[in-house]
Amino acid sequence: MLTTQSIMIKDYPQNERPRERFIINGPQSLSNHELVAIILGTGTKEESVLQLANRLLAEFEGLRLLKDATLEELTKIKGIGQAKAIHLLAAVEIGRRLASHTHEDRYVIRSPEDGAKFLMNDLKYLSQEHFVCLYLNTKNQIIHRQTVFIGSLNASIVHPREVYKEAVRRSAASIICAHNHRATRS
Repeated sequence: MLTTQSIMIKDYPQNERPRERFIINGPQSLSNHELVAIILGTGTKEESVLQLANRLLAEFEGLRLLKDATLEELTKIKGIGQAKAIHLLAAVEIGRRLASHTHEDRYVIRSPEDGAKFLMNDLKYLSQEHFVCLYLNTKNQIIHRQTVFIGSLNASIVHPREVYKEAVRRSAASIICAHNHRATRS
């Protein structure tokens, strides 16, 4: 096993590099400093990105204080310019938004009318047939909406595989399928 002392990322064996381990084993297999290193992207001439990430986390005593760091505080650290600081702050903000996201602001379907009301404005003026699925959680809240197929003027052919694939991917408890009937004029 190589140590991080003055070893650059390119000197690491391929299977020990953070990006490659992320691809093979997933993000949960990486330490905090390895995840921060991926966000930073590169180190400096004097130290690898892993060393820079370690130093950054040491400066802020881990992720807990890093989440409150300012652009100015980050750019004071040698090796962290404005671009790297912005990448870090953007990642922190995404995490903050995900953590504060509640399911209470999701639209709830209690009746067929609720489903129709949710979709009607988007579907009524389309020039082609659209097959749309709403994927719901156990509380009948919409967790995802997807146009599965766009057909011709008066037909929309959909394979069930396409409907269920997304349901499984989203761990949906139920599905509502809808399509618009395109009115034709003679």
